Amino acid sequence: MRTRNIYFLITLFIGICSTKAQQDPSYILYRYNMNFVNPAYAGAEERTEFGANIRSQWSGVQGAPETQSLMASTYMGKNVGLGVSIVNDKTFIETQTSIAIDFSYKIQWNDYTNMYFGLKASGNSYNANTDGLMTYGIQSDPSLMNINGGITPNVGTGVYFHSRKLSLSLSVPKILKPKRLEQDGGLAKLGRNKIHTYLMAAYDHTINENLILKPSTMLRYVEGSPLSVDATLALNYNESFEFGAAYRLDEGFSGFVVLDLVNSIHIGYAYEASLNSTLIHSNNGTHEIFLKFVL
Repeated sequence: MRTRNIYFLITLFIGICSTKAQQDPSYILYRYNMNFVNPAYAGAEERTEFGANIRSQWSGVQGAPETQSLMASTYMGKNVGLGVSIVNDKTFIETQTSIAIDFSYKIQWNDYTNMYFGLKASGNSYNANTDGLMTYGIQSDPSLMNINGGITPNVGTGVYFHSRKLSLSLSVPKILKPKRLEQDGGLAKLGRNKIHTYLMAAYDHTINENLILKPSTMLRYVEGSPLSVDATLALNYNESFEFGAAYRLDEGFSGFVVLDLVNSIHIGYAYEASLNSTLIHSNNGTHEIFLKFVL
């Protein structure tokens, strides 16, 4: 049984490193977590917000991805927004924590349409437990000893277009490419961060005074890898209850619900079932919890 577990962890590690080469966490509830990937969202709601997200991917699998995220955003007046976010992500032998400060500037087109431009400055701590590679029998590059600890700076940018019904977002939250672990043909070696580009489109269609249909899509492109696509459809009732379903191309199906408990507290839960044949019978799905306070 122990040997079988070791082989499974090796397969899991290779799968994590190679599946669309996604190095940064992705969210089922991405529409409610855009501050983490696009600095232009800072203060865009012209209010103060505090948010948290906990994501447990492939629950029940040892070493599977775990992500905890915190954000705060406020409108400063004079078309300026500021934000801060903290993202802690752990996958197998890798652990990274990113702290970012966001700045946004609003250009008003008309009474219903605004364009926001954002800049993100961040510091990232990255560690890889290379001793774990030896434990599970994966060959490693001696240069991996050079990537443990330390803070590396980074910068990002984004733009956000918002009207009464249509929202468009384009961002690159990390432009620089610091060192990190990567997998190549079963060999763990020293590599570089890959640039992640995010494109999101959302449309709110009013059915009647109580119902709003909210289709959206998120495209993630990691350089040198296939495009990752999320398609989401949600239904909002009376701006107090929202539920929907999503499909991540070749990866999984998910369902979610978001509640507006009072005017200042929003809570959401999402569940995703994997389409990966290696994992489909070996985990309890992906769980995501979202909480936001509005002042």
